Amino acid sequence: MTTITPTTPATSAATSSSVGSLTSAADQQDRFMKLLVAQMQNQDPLNPMDNAQMTSQVAQINTVGGIEKLNTTVNSLLSAFNRMQAQSATQLVGRQVLVEGSQVQMANGAATGGVTLDAAADTVNVDVLDDAGQTLRTLSLGSSPAGTRSFSWDGLTSDGRQAADGSSWRIRVSATSGGKAVGATALTTATVRSVSQASDGSALLDLGSAGVVAQDAVRASL
Repeated sequence: MTTITPTTPATSAATSSSVGSLTSAADQQDRFMKLLVAQMQNQDPLNPMDNAQMTSQVAQINTVGGIEKLNTTVNSLLSAFNRMQAQSATQLVGRQVLVEGSQVQMANGAATGGVTLDAAADTVNVDVLDDAGQTLRTLSLGSSPAGTRSFSWDGLTSDGRQAADGSSWRIRVSATSGGKAVGATALTTATVRSVSQASDGSALLDLGSAGVVAQDAVRASL
């Protein structure tokens, strides 16, 4: 069996540089085979190339080609998934959704909001605050499992006053389990005005005054 020695450092560097500058698996394989043939034609008869080294180089170029094909397939699947998401998001137009935020808006004598809990809680409270940060009303939601839930406020403050329609109030949520704090995130209600696509194909929701958010920012629809 012919004994083949490893390529010289200069040849290896040239091969690595050439392969690294290519952009497709087909070009890489073509350039690699030309370099390999050139190495074999110019090898020293008394110190020929090593079979194991040549096999290793062939395996490496095949691996590069396989990874590129895999990346192409994954990107194709991701694009298809984003298109499906964007299409399904159009069904949300005109509907109310819960997204992260600390404002609730009075409409028709009531306001709605939501809470996302990191874990189950035996006590969940929502404080309605005025512009100065003073608590106007505390809503006791009782116990709740982990996840997202909505709540409704009748617009009454603790002293019996009725909040006017169109007014906006800030909320603060807190939750405990066995006397220990549970992570809780306040959610605001917004109406989906329209749906558009981001540069990567994912869906973007226009929520009016609540801004534009990605579809995965929606915690629940009402």
